[in-house]
Amino acid sequence: MSLLGPLLAGGWPMHLAGWATPRAGEEHRALRYGAHARHLLDLTLPERVAAGTPLVVFFHGGAWQSGSRTHYAFLARMLAREGFAVALPDYRLWPGARWPDFLEDAALALAWLRMAPEIPRGPLFVMGHSAGGFIAASLALDPRWLAEAGMPEGRAALAGGVLVSAPVAWQPDDEPIRSIFAQAPGGRIQAVPDETALRGAPPLLLVHGRDDTVVGPFHSERLAHALRQAGTPAELLMTEGAHLAPMVALSEPARRYGWTKPDVWEALLRFLRGAA
Repeated sequence: MSLLGPLLAGGWPMHLAGWATPRAGEEHRALRYGAHARHLLDLTLPERVAAGTPLVVFFHGGAWQSGSRTHYAFLARMLAREGFAVALPDYRLWPGARWPDFLEDAALALAWLRMAPEIPRGPLFVMGHSAGGFIAASLALDPRWLAEAGMPEGRAALAGGVLVSAPVAWQPDDEPIRSIFAQAPGGRIQAVPDETALRGAPPLLLVHGRDDTVVGPFHSERLAHALRQAGTPAELLMTEGAHLAPMVALSEPARRYGWTKPDVWEALLRFLRGAA
């Protein structure tokens, strides 16, 4: 991953999109899911909530060094308008944290959401962009994280996952990414522990910009091929643009003013509704 990661994935274009996206439903901010200062999440509920309302949990990017849940209110509001509940967790970041701290935080957030009595218990999805996409991929493709967090049903509780510009297998050679993953097996960014873990994984939608030079498109292409070889449903959408382009394409203001095509948004809704 390039050192441009923190700049491009920092979230400011997304933060601006949030300002331009009207509220939809009920918003609960800074709900605590754990003891650390960053163990907070925002929850957006649609206007009509039932026990079976689907829940999408989105993890922000930022190269595991930066980023905030608050930058992605636009996505939560748009999905709430379509009948989904959306949780936006923060997680620990470098230099105070490294692998696997952020994965343990993400799993803890899911377990908390699944066990909290006031949270909808419908189909559960993980989603993330860039570094957050790696986190979502790890929860969907490595059963240990949710099991160790005490998640009821573990990975089997997931109805699906959406990985946007996600790094899933890479040997980092730049700092601080190399130090962030120093304790991982082989010092690698590796969402899949072994090929056997692909069997039993939930269906995945992988979205990647063709011109992404921060996280190469080969990450999504190779994972989609491996999932299909293992018999796990995988949809791959290659879209125009670079690293932030798929997230911009999910922004209602960008589509409203014709700055982007609706393909990513339409694919997301189709996938979520089909897997729910």
